[in-house]
Amino acid sequence: MNNKPADTESEIAAIREVVAAVEHAQRDEQVGAFVSQFREDAIWTTAHGKLLIGRDAIAEFTGTVLPGAMAGLVPSYEVVHVLFIRPDVAAVKVRQRYFSPEGELLTDMGEGTPMYVMSKEDGQWRLTANQNTARRD
Repeated sequence: MNNKPADTESEIAAIREVVAAVEHAQRDEQVGAFVSQFREDAIWTTAHGKLLIGRDAIAEFTGTVLPGAMAGLVPSYEVVHVLFIRPDVAAVKVRQRYFSPEGELLTDMGEGTPMYVMSKEDGQWRLTANQNTARRD
């Protein structure tokens, strides 16, 4: 069974663009830009285990936690693995770290290890079912 899209490289590049948009929206505390990356009926579980169902719930929660959250922080999101479940559905593992404005890794912030299940909707990759897990070492 071939689960990969015809042009795997361009699809992975498009997925990386969505992850970069999430990083940018978080860094600049842009709630609307963050929420726009989600499918309308998306599921999001926060790093602290809060379940959010649907873009409206994600927007409401994000609007209360994101503004002011990035003061003195520069988030970094790195795609570490993409598994195509179908050509239009992918499981995307991300490494989430925080840096100071001077570029110093803030190890006391820990790392996040989000798993994004993304689906391609009308030619655009969207966050569909997502778990943002804090790494505990």
